[in-house]
Amino acid sequence: MRQNRSTLFLGFLLILVGAWLVISRQVPAVREWLDQYSAWPFWVIGSGLLIFLIGLITGTPGMSIPAAIVAGIGGILYYQVANDDFTTWSYMWTLIPGFVGVGTIVAGLLGEYTRHNLARGMNLLVISAVMFIVFASLFGGLSLLGGNGAAILLIALGIYILVRGFLRSSNRGSNETR
Repeated sequence: MRQNRSTLFLGFLLILVGAWLVISRQVPAVREWLDQYSAWPFWVIGSGLLIFLIGLITGTPGMSIPAAIVAGIGGILYYQVANDDFTTWSYMWTLIPGFVGVGTIVAGLLGEYTRHNLARGMNLLVISAVMFIVFASLFGGLSLLGGNGAAILLIALGIYILVRGFLRSSNRGSNETR
C-alpha cells in the first residue's frame, strides 16, 4: 500500500512540475511573478517543503526532520542574501540543532513516538537557543547580556544539565523502590 501511494505521488509530482515549467516559460505574467520570488534560497526552502509533503503523503512522519533542516537552512540563506550579511554564519549554524528539534516535534505530533519525540525536540530547541545566544554574543551578533553574556549562558546551561541529570537519577531511584 505504501509503495503504491509513493509511486502515485511521484507520478503526480512529476506532472505538476512539468506543467509548472511549461506555464512559467510560456506565460509572461507568470514568469514576471516568479522572477520576484525566485531568489535561490526560496528553492532551498521549497525543497524542504517538498520533503515534508513527500513524508506526509507516504505516511513517514520522520521525513519532517530532514525537511525542517533543509527549509531552516534555506531560511538562514534567505536572511543572509536579503541582508547581504554572510558573516552571520559564524553563529547561525547553531540553529541547525533547533531545526532538528522542530522536525522531531512535528514527527511526534504526526504520531511517531509522540512523547519521546516531543521531549527530545524540546531539548534540542533549548540547546540550540542557548548555543545561538552564546555564539552570537561571542561573535558580535548579540549584546544581550553584555561582555559576559556567553559565560553566563554557559553557566546557566551547565546548571540546567546538572539539575536535569539529578532529577532523572532521583526519579529512577524512586521507581526502583516501588
